[in-house]
Amino acid sequence: MNTINYQKELDRLLIQLQKENKVPTLFLHSCCAPCSSYCLEYLSEYFEITLLYYNPNIYPEEEYVHRVEEQRRLIEALNTKVKYQITFVEGRFEPNRFFAIAKGLEKLPEGGERCYRCYELRLREAAILAKEGNYDYFTTTLSISPLKDAQKLNEIGRQLQEEYGVNYLYSDFKKKNGYKRSTELSKEYNLYRQDYCGCVYSKAQRLEEQK
Repeated sequence: MNTINYQKELDRLLIQLQKENKVPTLFLHSCCAPCSSYCLEYLSEYFEITLLYYNPNIYPEEEYVHRVEEQRRLIEALNTKVKYQITFVEGRFEPNRFFAIAKGLEKLPEGGERCYRCYELRLREAAILAKEGNYDYFTTTLSISPLKDAQKLNEIGRQLQEEYGVNYLYSDFKKKNGYKRSTELSKEYNLYRQDYCGCVYSKAQRLEEQK
């Protein structure tokens, strides 16, 4: 099965938007400040961005609060530099929704079906809110991580696009040294970089690996 180069798909769209002299609105789901750093720097040249922090998978609650604070701090700093201002929206913290979709999959390793369901949970919330807000596009920062499946993320995005009638911005942000740039920006802004994805299962797996 041939994989799609979603970065090239995005490149073509950005060229077209510039030709048409359009500045569309983008509802961007973010998993954390470090991952969003490059995405915001890159996309704010082309879109008016509203960033959604919706991650009911994060454990424990103190970790969730810390990541929200870092996201706010980053956006405040970036808004002094970017071409188009970034707006922040904090979603609801609903851990029970995550545990419901993870039921029966608790012992699976990271990167499998449990993670795919978690992608879909967060992207669905973004799609719903993007539809309600009449945004031109929605997408997620998740593909910047080398540990996240960009093909699966874009597949879910396509399905939600069809379901809700709002355009999904196809992307693979780890391309063009996106992940490398995110680490550079994390150092520049002194961002907290967590050592596990976020959920209680990834935390347990990380602790086991450290042993």
